[in-house]
Amino acid sequence: MDWIKGIQRAIDYIESHLADAIDYDAVAKEAYSSSLHFQRVFSIMCGFTLGDYIRMRRLSLAADELRGSDDKVIDVALRYGYETPESFTRAFSRFHGITPTEARNGGTVKTFSKLSVKLILTGGNEMNYRIEKPGAIKVICKRECVHKPETGAGTPDITGFWTKCGQDGTIQKLCSYIPKRPRLTGLLGICFSLETQGDSFPYGIGVEYNSAPAESGLEIIELPEYTYAVFPFKGKMPETFIETYRKIVSEFFPGGERYEYAEGVEIEVYPSDKTDDPDYYGEIWIAVNEK
Repeated sequence: MDWIKGIQRAIDYIESHLADAIDYDAVAKEAYSSSLHFQRVFSIMCGFTLGDYIRMRRLSLAADELRGSDDKVIDVALRYGYETPESFTRAFSRFHGITPTEARNGGTVKTFSKLSVKLILTGGNEMNYRIEKPGAIKVICKRECVHKPETGAGTPDITGFWTKCGQDGTIQKLCSYIPKRPRLTGLLGICFSLETQGDSFPYGIGVEYNSAPAESGLEIIELPEYTYAVFPFKGKMPETFIETYRKIVSEFFPGGERYEYAEGVEIEVYPSDKTDDPDYYGEIWIAVNEK
């Protein structure tokens, strides 16, 4: 129940600060979560991003104020985070289909209601996972700041980063650093969730490190000693990855009695580059705490 209460607390926090600058880290803390994890869970569960929810709620309330008060358009725009009447009018028109002036004169507007978390019967599905305690792990990687994933399956930033690293020879270089007996077999996509800033975070493409001298542009990072819940996925990519991640955040953590999400890292393990294989196999490693 703590998880459900946490989500509702986060929504209540958003609602009480819709006329303020909203700190996503503060929202996530209300749900006892890191910013990265909360935003991924929120978008998977709701079907839209946290930013979209805040924007649509603000525009819905703005329409109510225009129709029910004598406040100037500029005052309403500023109240809900728009710096100019022009930017407010563009956003308002995209959402409602009419201008703020037309809304004030009685035009038809949309409403977007507040989310409410309810406990419903879900689950009853099998889900394979195992617990790994590999100790501290040294990785060598190339990192880039990317925007937060909206579906658990990556973003154009992440996809573009993988493409760039494949084309410029980075991935080939990284493969030369894989030790003979790695604990994480294959290429790694690493989400450094503790270093989230605003709507972005560092994402690394790397491998477990064999201690050879590192080439310029690559970082050697020691991941602390975490306990990981490891979730295998098998099937067509990226659909199987998306579905596995959806089950992790909607079934494993909410329904789990022993483990909870820990702020740390999430690691995608890709043993092969043949992602067009209809039976592709990989793993998702997520740092957890024992309750």
